[in-house]
Amino acid sequence: QVQLVESGGGLVQAGGSLRLSCALSGRSVSSFAMAWFRQAPGEERKSVAAIAKSGYSTYYADSVKGRFTISRDNAQNTVYLHMISLIPEDTAVYYCAASWTGIPPRSSAQYAYWGQGTQVTVSS
Repeated sequence: QVQLVESGGGLVQAGGSLRLSCALSGRSVSSFAMAWFRQAPGEERKSVAAIAKSGYSTYYADSVKGRFTISRDNAQNTVYLHMISLIPEDTAVYYCAASWTGIPPRSSAQYAYWGQGTQVTVSS
């Protein structure tokens, strides 16, 4: 059974940084394309960063380019999201997701596994 567990969220001031972790169990992280989504209150869940199954390609939403970095540690079976220069608009619940596809899908519906989410709050 595949399980994803996120950690690392919290309250941070604008301009600060956080690193989110997504620990995968039940299967190797290299079996999946992985993505981080976020969902703010009243908004739909949107992808902010993704990494291909190969680990060689990464993808970012325009709103986070240059500030967020997704990475994968196969030995730790973990995916990370390093966030810097945080702004209040980054406040949301962040979810890790895994897809069996090689290239990360844009649609959340194509992800087979999800974590429980971790809250990120950026104060101004």
